[in-house]
Amino acid sequence: MINYDPLWETMKKRHVSQYDLYTHYGIKRSLLHRLRKNMNVEIYTLDRFCSILDCNIEDIVQYVPDDKAGKKLKDAAEDDDKASPDKNK
Repeated sequence: MINYDPLWETMKKRHVSQYDLYTHYGIKRSLLHRLRKNMNVEIYTLDRFCSILDCNIEDIVQYVPDDKAGKKLKDAAEDDDKASPDKNK
């Protein structure tokens, strides 16, 4: 899951408020709502935030593994291990 918690910390460090974003930079309030709810946004939006805040992508976004997705990947890897022949024999 993509999480935007670092964005709010970076904004605080850079002294940029949500009011500044929609007043001075044309960021829509609905977009801020989407970010607060960790909803999907376009890469262009993330690029704009990096430019506005003069920061790197990891300063506004973090990846948090989803338990279900992580389990599916682990199960798939185990299935692959069972299906592939042992190379040491």
